[in-house]
Amino acid sequence: MRLLLSRLLAALPLVLAAEPTAAAWHKASSKHFIIYGDMRPDQLKDFGERLERFDLAVRRVRGMSDLPLTDSEPLTIFVLRSENAIAKLAGRSASGFYRASVSGSYAFVPRIAGSKMDKLALDADSIFFHEYAHHLQLRSAKVAIPAWIVEGFAEFFATAKIEKDGSVIIGLPPLYRARGLFRLDALTIEEMLGGSGKRLSAEETELLYGRGWLLTHYLTFDASRDGQLKRYLDSIQQGVPPLQAAKDAFGDLRALDQELDRYMRQKFMAVQVNGRSLPVGDVAIRPLDAGEAATIAVHMRSRRGVDQKAAIAVANDARKAAAPFPKDAFAQAALAEAEFDVGNYEAAEAAADRALAVDPNYVRALIYKGRARMGLGRKTPGKANWNEVRDWLARANRLETENGEPMMLYFQTYLAEGARPSKNAVDGLLYAVELAPRDYRLRVNAVRQLLVEGRLVEAKDLFAPLAFQPHTSEKFRVSNAKVMEAILAKDSRTAVSVLDSAMQDAGPQPRKP
Repeated sequence: MRLLLSRLLAALPLVLAAEPTAAAWHKASSKHFIIYGDMRPDQLKDFGERLERFDLAVRRVRGMSDLPLTDSEPLTIFVLRSENAIAKLAGRSASGFYRASVSGSYAFVPRIAGSKMDKLALDADSIFFHEYAHHLQLRSAKVAIPAWIVEGFAEFFATAKIEKDGSVIIGLPPLYRARGLFRLDALTIEEMLGGSGKRLSAEETELLYGRGWLLTHYLTFDASRDGQLKRYLDSIQQGVPPLQAAKDAFGDLRALDQELDRYMRQKFMAVQVNGRSLPVGDVAIRPLDAGEAATIAVHMRSRRGVDQKAAIAVANDARKAAAPFPKDAFAQAALAEAEFDVGNYEAAEAAADRALAVDPNYVRALIYKGRARMGLGRKTPGKANWNEVRDWLARANRLETENGEPMMLYFQTYLAEGARPSKNAVDGLLYAVELAPRDYRLRVNAVRQLLVEGRLVEAKDLFAPLAFQPHTSEKFRVSNAKVMEAILAKDSRTAVSVLDSAMQDAGPQPRKP
């Protein structure tokens, strides 16, 4: 039911209490989450239960069915001690962040953030709820989504408040975005809805978040605007420029901006989900064993993503951390990943072998065994046994049939060999895109293969979310438009050429996740 809110201060979520003494690393496992945290077991269990309750409430509000999860779908969360630790890991100013690819989905959030005395501070709950909203929105999104919707949607759920009776209130105003709600001179509504692809300043970004929340909230609760957001997105998917799509869907944008100003002065509405309708389920807690605890930091850094410089530092630390634990599968798999990222394929394979000696069905070790063998095969193509490489990846696939990473790698073995991919390999690649729809490079590789095979209709549909992405650089908007023009003209050769050039210009990307 809808709840009329009379006081903005009711939006302050609960914050995990600061713990004066050191805790040990524990792992929590629940239906939708795998959580690693340097926390007491009772703290971590409470955290996991709150997240499951939030997940159920969001699904209820959005009308999302809770389908069985695929092998790579449970969100892995790393709970760090502070916002400073998050910023150090991110390599930039950040309170929390979310990464998703075919290798999995990861959220990095602080255990403690904000201040109970500062009601305008961004707290730990809001940071996580924001990042998890991204996960729910982006893990299944197969269309181009403007940045203001991505962030406005996340802010809409970020302020969720879990009451003592287990009920969840969703749609409360983000007090910590007050600056972005009132600094209207930083970013016009035309710039926000149309998107220029330019790099936003700190003030513009703050307004994008705050005003994006306000517009999302308005379009959700104002009956006179019902259906307009869908029309806006549908137009973008059809190639209509975002600004024109906004004018077609919302009408006079200046009038819309004025309506938002008036709406901000009114009492906000929210949704309250009854706690009795939110069965949380079990949250299993266990301490990390010695090898896991020793290597969790390097594992986390690898999952965050590494460039060449970071990969060297992670590998050095991984060797020291994993050395005392040659019979710990987790530690050796973490080492295998770190060695692979610096191109030490022999060392990566040796570490993967040690992990598999402990657990022959450890999928992450199987994946890095396959990755290492493929890397070695590229170095010495005349000596490579590509069928043997594919066997390792096929084993991983049989154990986790809906994990997209082994499917992607299986396809790549044919390219590394210089051979024509089998139908099974191509089908696996396309299914991997379904499992990880927001992995940009995975999607591009799948589109390229469809073009090579002359499957133009499928290529067009798969490329549309990239071709019509409104918030990207001018350079790539032009490039993507050329690819789509070539596809529509049934010119596969030109489309492949432009696509290859664009990917080369994109340069090296972080190797993980």
